[in-house]
Amino acid sequence: MKELLDTALNSENTILIQKTLRSGQSIKHSGNVVILGDVNPGAEVVAGGHVIVMGALRGMVHAGAFGNENATVTAFCLNPIQLRICNYITRIPDGSHPDPGEPETARISNETVIIEKYQSSR
Repeated sequence: MKELLDTALNSENTILIQKTLRSGQSIKHSGNVVILGDVNPGAEVVAGGHVIVMGALRGMVHAGAFGNENATVTAFCLNPIQLRICNYITRIPDGSHPDPGEPETARISNETVIIEKYQSSR
């Protein structure tokens, strides 16, 4: 997770949000978004690049919002109401995704959103 975070934070077009997003709050940015806190149900994050949540993601998230199919969503607890990457949309069924105890990443593979345990490329 450190490698992904370092890459995102060293990008010129990354914003760092140092708070929990509550219901009704919205973040929209053309680049990467890094959140040090949770994204609660009813909150929304829209990014042109990657979204990294150093906490629980339980709201709505849209990475790659402007056509970037290589964008990813990574969180310590990935359980969003709705997850979008580029033009692909998925929803995790209620109660079917318990906290895995380690970070997870969502990405596009073969025109499908897949969720897997985060693995460093090192």
